[in-house]
Amino acid sequence: MDRRVLRDDQWERITPLLPGKAADCGVTAKDNRLFLEAVLWIIRTGSPWRDMPPEFGHWHRVYVRYNRWSHKGIWKRVFETIAGDPDLEYLMVDGSIVRVHQHGAAQKKHKQNRPKVDLVVD
Repeated sequence: MDRRVLRDDQWERITPLLPGKAADCGVTAKDNRLFLEAVLWIIRTGSPWRDMPPEFGHWHRVYVRYNRWSHKGIWKRVFETIAGDPDLEYLMVDGSIVRVHQHGAAQKKHKQNRPKVDLVVD
């Protein structure tokens, strides 16, 4: 089943913004389009990373790469480039309108109150 979201013309606009080109230092990315389609699938469906279909690769490796790109500002550049495309307007969502699943939120740390014990020494 083809799960592609991006058309070829959209992909051509985004490709120069992505790391891993042959001219870049380091490892050449072989699967940037598959990776981008995996992230778009997560965004489109709202599914947890663990539920990502296996044809996109191992969910944890995709998440780690997604997180690295987030810290480097790559997603910002990509979304600024595609923001004017009406076919992808559903991807422009911010945290003010999306609720985090209860398991995705940070856990509150509770201080453990230990009962005070009076030691009686005879």
